[in-house]
Amino acid sequence: MPIRVQNKRNIEFNLSTQADLVFLLLIFFMITSTFVSPNAIKLLLPESTSKTMAKQNFEVYIDENLEYAIKEGKDLMAVEESLLVSAISERLMQHQADATVVVRADKSVPVQNIVYVIDAVNGVNDMYQRKHKVILATANVSK
Repeated sequence: MPIRVQNKRNIEFNLSTQADLVFLLLIFFMITSTFVSPNAIKLLLPESTSKTMAKQNFEVYIDENLEYAIKEGKDLMAVEESLLVSAISERLMQHQADATVVVRADKSVPVQNIVYVIDAVNGVNDMYQRKHKVILATANVSK
């Protein structure tokens, strides 16, 4: 009488543990992605109902202490007000003839400081016959 093995091996692959793992990873990435801040500097932007979008080449930040910073790609560099014109013109000359500069200014920043950035871009346009644009970033408000 031959001896039979009662424990037969099951060759099928069980996917239920992999599905649980995928859902846990999905929940983890969804939760951690909400922690990523899109702005490098905390600003309370002015509000607007318009939704103009443009391809931006770099950003100029002005915080409530009237401190300037330039963000290009992932690099954020603080800039003195006296060196702002040269820093902007240096970056604009690296781009094509129609680059876009986004100004992200805090709500409390006087308009004169924003105009200072606009004048710097317009000065480069006049000097080198370029067509760079300046956009003021705002917080979207639904009607």
